[in-house]
Amino acid sequence: MASNDITTPLGGDLPIANRFLFELDGVELGVFKEVTGLNVTVQVDEIREGGQNGFVHQVPGRMTWPNLIFRRGVTNSDALFDWFNKTSGEGFASNENKLTKSTGAVTVIDPVGTRLRSWEFIAVFPVRWKGPDFSVESRDPLEEELEVAHHGFRAVTQAS
Repeated sequence: MASNDITTPLGGDLPIANRFLFELDGVELGVFKEVTGLNVTVQVDEIREGGQNGFVHQVPGRMTWPNLIFRRGVTNSDALFDWFNKTSGEGFASNENKLTKSTGAVTVIDPVGTRLRSWEFIAVFPVRWKGPDFSVESRDPLEEELEVAHHGFRAVTQAS
Protein backbone atom coordinates (compact mmCIF):
# COMPACT_ATOMS: atom_id res chain seq x y z
CA MET A 1 0.00 0.00 0.00
CA ALA A 2 1.43 3.41 -0.94
CA SER A 3 2.27 5.80 1.88
CA ASN A 4 0.13 8.53 0.31
CA ASP A 5 -2.91 6.25 0.03
CA ILE A 6 -5.98 8.10 1.31
CA THR A 7 -6.99 5.06 3.36
CA THR A 8 -3.69 4.85 5.28
CA PRO A 9 -3.87 6.47 8.74
CA LEU A 10 -1.06 8.82 9.74
CA GLY A 11 2.00 6.84 10.80
CA GLY A 12 0.43 3.56 9.61
CA ASP A 13 -1.80 3.23 12.69
CA LEU A 14 -4.41 5.55 14.09
CA PRO A 15 -2.34 8.27 15.76
CA ILE A 16 -2.57 8.90 19.48
CA ALA A 17 -3.41 12.57 19.79
CA ASN A 18 -1.85 13.64 23.07
CA ARG A 19 0.87 16.17 22.17
CA PHE A 20 0.26 19.33 20.18
CA LEU A 21 2.92 21.85 19.27
CA PHE A 22 1.85 25.49 18.89
CA GLU A 23 4.02 27.69 16.69
CA LEU A 24 3.71 31.38 15.97
CA ASP A 25 5.38 32.70 12.81
CA GLY A 26 7.56 29.58 12.83
CA VAL A 27 8.66 29.97 16.48
CA GLU A 28 7.68 27.17 18.87
CA LEU A 29 5.65 28.51 21.80
CA GLY A 30 5.06 25.21 23.50
CA VAL A 31 3.50 21.78 23.59
CA PHE A 32 -0.08 21.46 24.79
CA LYS A 33 -2.14 18.58 26.11
CA GLU A 34 -5.41 19.81 24.62
CA VAL A 35 -6.51 22.01 21.71
CA THR A 36 -10.19 22.65 21.03
CA GLY A 37 -12.01 24.66 18.37
CA LEU A 38 -10.51 23.14 15.22
CA ASN A 39 -13.63 23.35 13.06
CA VAL A 40 -15.38 25.50 10.49
CA THR A 41 -19.05 26.05 9.75
CA VAL A 42 -20.50 27.25 6.48
CA GLN A 43 -23.69 29.26 6.79
CA VAL A 44 -26.36 28.14 4.33
CA ASP A 45 -28.30 30.91 2.60
CA GLU A 46 -31.73 30.10 1.25
CA ILE A 47 -33.06 31.51 -2.01
CA ARG A 48 -36.78 31.16 -2.55
CA GLU A 49 -37.56 31.08 -6.25
CA GLY A 50 -40.95 32.35 -7.30
CA GLY A 51 -43.10 29.59 -8.77
CA GLN A 52 -40.84 26.84 -7.36
CA ASN A 53 -42.73 25.35 -4.44
CA GLY A 54 -40.98 21.95 -4.40
CA PHE A 55 -37.77 23.16 -2.73
CA VAL A 56 -35.75 26.14 -1.62
CA HIS A 57 -32.35 26.71 -3.22
CA GLN A 58 -29.52 26.42 -0.70
CA VAL A 59 -26.17 28.06 -1.39
CA PRO A 60 -23.03 28.36 0.72
CA GLY A 61 -22.68 31.60 2.65
CA ARG A 62 -20.14 32.91 5.15
CA MET A 63 -17.68 30.64 6.88
CA THR A 64 -17.25 30.96 10.64
CA TRP A 65 -14.22 29.78 12.60
CA PRO A 66 -14.50 29.46 16.38
CA ASN A 67 -11.66 30.53 18.63
CA LEU A 68 -9.01 27.94 19.47
CA ILE A 69 -8.39 27.06 23.10
CA PHE A 70 -5.03 25.61 24.18
CA ARG A 71 -4.51 23.92 27.58
CA ARG A 72 -1.33 22.71 29.24
CA GLY A 73 0.43 22.45 32.54
CA VAL A 74 2.14 25.60 33.77
CA THR A 75 5.72 25.94 32.49
CA ASN A 76 8.67 28.24 33.23
CA SER A 77 8.17 29.98 29.88
CA ASP A 78 6.50 33.39 29.68
CA ALA A 79 6.18 33.24 25.87
CA LEU A 80 2.36 32.97 25.80
CA PHE A 81 1.84 35.73 28.32
CA ASP A 82 4.41 37.97 26.60
CA TRP A 83 2.65 37.50 23.25
CA PHE A 84 -0.68 38.29 24.91
CA ASN A 85 0.75 41.50 26.39
CA LYS A 86 2.15 42.64 23.01
CA THR A 87 -1.30 42.49 21.41
CA SER A 88 -3.29 44.17 24.17
CA GLY A 89 -3.08 46.90 26.79
CA GLU A 90 0.17 48.89 26.89
CA GLY A 91 1.79 46.65 24.28
CA PHE A 92 -1.04 47.42 21.87
CA ALA A 93 -0.89 51.13 22.71
CA SER A 94 2.88 51.26 22.21
CA ASN A 95 2.34 49.86 18.69
CA GLU A 96 0.11 52.87 17.88
CA ASN A 97 -3.00 50.75 18.51
CA LYS A 98 -2.20 48.53 15.55
CA LEU A 99 -2.75 44.83 15.99
CA THR A 100 0.03 42.66 14.64
CA LYS A 101 -1.59 39.42 13.56
CA SER A 102 0.55 36.35 13.15
CA THR A 103 0.44 33.01 11.39
CA GLY A 104 -0.06 30.19 13.86
CA ALA A 105 0.23 26.44 13.49
CA VAL A 106 -0.82 23.43 15.52
CA THR A 107 1.07 20.21 14.84
CA VAL A 108 0.20 16.74 16.11
CA ILE A 109 3.33 15.03 17.46
CA ASP A 110 3.65 11.29 18.06
CA PRO A 111 5.35 9.82 21.18
CA VAL A 112 8.82 9.86 19.54
CA GLY A 113 8.52 13.49 18.36
CA THR A 114 7.59 12.92 14.71
CA ARG A 115 5.34 15.62 13.28
CA LEU A 116 2.24 13.90 11.88
CA ARG A 117 -0.15 16.61 10.68
CA SER A 118 -0.39 20.41 10.96
CA TRP A 119 -3.00 23.11 10.61
CA GLU A 120 -1.97 26.71 9.85
CA PHE A 121 -4.10 29.55 11.14
CA ILE A 122 -4.40 32.90 9.43
CA ALA A 123 -4.26 36.25 11.28
CA VAL A 124 -3.95 34.79 14.79
CA PHE A 125 -4.09 36.94 17.91
CA PRO A 126 -4.71 36.06 21.56
CA VAL A 127 -7.99 37.04 23.20
CA ARG A 128 -7.77 35.32 26.60
CA TRP A 129 -5.14 33.83 28.90
CA LYS A 130 -6.07 32.05 32.13
CA GLY A 131 -3.64 30.97 34.78
CA PRO A 132 -4.07 28.24 37.36
CA ASP A 133 -6.64 28.31 40.14
CA PHE A 134 -5.07 28.08 43.60
CA SER A 135 -6.53 26.23 46.56
CA VAL A 136 -4.85 24.46 49.46
CA GLU A 137 -7.55 21.80 49.18
CA SER A 138 -6.97 21.08 45.48
CA ARG A 139 -4.92 18.19 44.14
CA ASP A 140 -5.44 19.31 40.54
CA PRO A 141 -2.35 20.07 38.43
CA LEU A 142 -1.53 23.72 37.76
CA GLU A 143 -2.67 24.55 34.25
CA GLU A 144 -2.79 27.53 31.93
CA GLU A 145 -5.16 28.19 29.07
CA LEU A 146 -4.81 30.39 25.99
CA GLU A 147 -7.62 31.36 23.64
CA VAL A 148 -6.86 32.77 20.20
CA ALA A 149 -8.99 34.23 17.43
CA HIS A 150 -8.16 33.66 13.76
CA HIS A 151 -9.49 34.12 10.23
CA GLY A 152 -9.41 30.48 9.18
CA PHE A 153 -7.05 27.58 8.72
CA ARG A 154 -5.67 25.12 6.21
CA ALA A 155 -4.35 21.60 6.69
CA VAL A 156 -0.67 21.01 5.97
CA THR A 157 0.68 17.59 5.06
CA GLN A 158 4.01 16.80 6.72
CA ALA A 159 6.88 15.57 4.57
CA SER A 160 7.54 11.86 5.10
